[in-house]
Amino acid sequence: MKESDFSINEFTDKLQSGQMTRRKFNKLLGAAGISLVMAPMLSRTATAAAADQATYFTWGGYDVPEMFGSYIAKHGEAPNFAVFGGSEEGLTKMRAGYVVDVAHPCNQAIPRWVASGLFRTVDTDKLSNWDDLVPSLWNLKGNVDNGKPYMVPFDWGQTSITYRSDLVDWQGKEESWGLLWDERYKGRLAMIGAAGDSWWCAAIYAGVDFNEIATKENMEKVAALMRKQRPLIRMYTDDMTTLEQALASGELVAAMTWNSSPVLLKKQNVEVKFAAPKEGALTWVCGAMMHKDAPHPDKAHDIIDAMISVESGVWLINEGYGHSNAKAFAEFTDEQLAAQGLSRDPSVILDAGKFQVPQTQEFETAMNQEYEKIKAGF
Repeated sequence: MKESDFSINEFTDKLQSGQMTRRKFNKLLGAAGISLVMAPMLSRTATAAAADQATYFTWGGYDVPEMFGSYIAKHGEAPNFAVFGGSEEGLTKMRAGYVVDVAHPCNQAIPRWVASGLFRTVDTDKLSNWDDLVPSLWNLKGNVDNGKPYMVPFDWGQTSITYRSDLVDWQGKEESWGLLWDERYKGRLAMIGAAGDSWWCAAIYAGVDFNEIATKENMEKVAALMRKQRPLIRMYTDDMTTLEQALASGELVAAMTWNSSPVLLKKQNVEVKFAAPKEGALTWVCGAMMHKDAPHPDKAHDIIDAMISVESGVWLINEGYGHSNAKAFAEFTDEQLAAQGLSRDPSVILDAGKFQVPQTQEFETAMNQEYEKIKAGF
C-alpha cells in the first residue's frame, strides 16, 4: 500500500463509526508505513464535532466500537474515547480536573475511587441489561450504596504469562511466574507497564498474602524481586497489541498479558500458551463507573448499557475475556468456552487465582512511585 493511497481521516472515521476494528486499523497503518504517532489522535474528545457525545475513559484496547453497538444505533456514532495506561493514572488525571462521563476501573480500586468523591452510583433502572448480570460480580466490597452500584461490572479474567510454547523449555517443571525471572531468556521477556498488574503478580511470585501486601516488609520484598528482574526485561508496556506482535515475531518468548492475548495469537497460528502458574494467576473484575459531573448523564447510562449487552458480551468472550452478562454465555458451547479459558460460572476462574484486594491510596501511590523508579533502572 502506498502512503499516497492512504487516507488516515477516512480510516479513522471508519474506526470510530464501527466499520473497522482498532486492530485492523493498526495493521493498515503499518502496511502504509505510518506509525500511530504520525496519525491524528484517535480520541474523539479532541474534536469539536463530537462534543455532543459522551466520553469513555478506559484501558488501551477497549476503545473500540464493537462494545457499543446499541449506543451507536441510538446516537449515530461511537462515544468519545480517552485512554489511560493504568487506572491509577486515570484517577490522578480526574482528580486534577479532567471530567469524563464513564471510566473503567477494576475491583481493587472501587473504595478509593468512591472515596475520591468524583463518582455517583449508577441508576440501574436506566439499564435494560442490568437484570441479566451475574450478581456476584457487582456485589463487591464498597460497591453498593442503597442498592445501587458505583461500578457496573463489565469484564473479568486473569493476568498471567503468555509464552511461546515452541521456544520455552520448562525442563519438566510446573508452569510458574518464575519464567519472567528466568535468565535463560534475558532480553526476551516483557511486563505490563502498570503496577496495578505487575506489582501484584510479583507479589504472588514472592508468596505475599494480598491482605498484607501493604506492609513495609512486603513492599520491600516485592520491590527487591522486581529490581532483580529489571535487567532481564526487554519492554514494559500496557499495549497488548505490542506484546502480541513481539511474541508472534519471536522477539519475546514470554510476556505478562491479559487472557485475550493467547486467544488472539492462536487465531494467527502462533504457538502460544497462557500459563496456569503454580503460585496462582492474578484475577480481577473490571467495570464502568459514572462521573458525578458527567456532562451527558443519559448517554453515560447508554454507554454502560451497551457495554453490558449480550452483543458486547459475545464480542468480548470471542476476544478471550469473561463478561458480566450471563446470557452472553448461552451463545457458546462448554467446549468453546473451555478453549477460551473461560467458564459460565465466573467463580470457577476467579476463585482459582489470586483475587485483588482493595488497598489504601497511600499504598497505591507508594507502589506506583516505586515501580516507576524500578522501570527507570533505579
